[in-house]
Amino acid sequence: MYDTLFRLGFTRLDAEQAHHLAGALIRVAGATPPLRGAVRASFGRPAGAAGEPMTLFGREVYGPLGVAAGFDKNATMAAGLGALGFAFVEIGTVTARPQPGNEKPRLHRVIERSALVNRMGFNNAGAHAAARRLARLRRTPHGRRLVLGANIGKTKLTPASDAVADYVTSARAVAPHVDYLVVNVSSPNTPGLRDLQQTEALRPILAAVRDAATAAAAREVPVLVKIAPDLADADVDGVAHLASELGLAGVVAVNTTIAHEYGSGGLSGAPLVDRGVEVVRRVRRVLGDDAVVIGVGGISTENDARRYLDAGATAVQAYTAFIYRGPAWPGRLNRALARR
Repeated sequence: MYDTLFRLGFTRLDAEQAHHLAGALIRVAGATPPLRGAVRASFGRPAGAAGEPMTLFGREVYGPLGVAAGFDKNATMAAGLGALGFAFVEIGTVTARPQPGNEKPRLHRVIERSALVNRMGFNNAGAHAAARRLARLRRTPHGRRLVLGANIGKTKLTPASDAVADYVTSARAVAPHVDYLVVNVSSPNTPGLRDLQQTEALRPILAAVRDAATAAAAREVPVLVKIAPDLADADVDGVAHLASELGLAGVVAVNTTIAHEYGSGGLSGAPLVDRGVEVVRRVRRVLGDDAVVIGVGGISTENDARRYLDAGATAVQAYTAFIYRGPAWPGRLNRALARR
């Protein structure tokens, strides 16, 4: 049924308009207790009956699949996404200051490859607005049950020389309300951002975010760094070694790729699986058994998720397949993974 709706309905809309429409429905479902319960019963159906819980960031989750950053940019959909069956939700990317993002159109479907190309540019209402929404959510019983992360990036107008302060501002705002933080230095849609993946540029950012998050939350907040699939293997190893040296919680691998033929922007979806799995395997080899490695990129099927988990991922995330496969997909995949 969803395939027909997607083909005859959503594909007739601009991809970003379709995202906003779906997002509005998810927000309403999450904010309305009877509707939220009905969505959970119909789609989410937690995997607890099918398997034992796993521990992620000190919290119990039923199933390893969460929603990747980029879907809920402004922390408005977390309750609804949880009801749909995602085991954890990563909001953002948020920046220290509000920004409109890049010019439209900036989100395009590549249907024949089950992929998306985005040139969004961290459009969001800012870290402080996200923090206020997260604080309200955490004051509710269902909000406290959610496992939440926040993905933070650099404001476009902030020069690289001020990147540390920019990331620290965001970390201080959202850290008290989340279970983990992800430092995003790998989006291709903010000029110069990927240059910050060089270890000497990255070191002060990660150290400052780690310390600022702990101070703001008055507890140790796990901090991870998200890397691009386009890094050379030696640079992947270098970032992983840096994360280990600084005592970070781990790494998120991978972001979107610029290695495609569809113009500017980052490609997500099915074409990323092979490289994503390879990067996860390399990162795990460097970090050892205790770190958290979140695998993301092109996961559509149970086999895709298994490849990441077998390569060493602690948990996995998805975004693009949710668009193509529909609202029943995350709960169905989490239940399958829990059973196995």
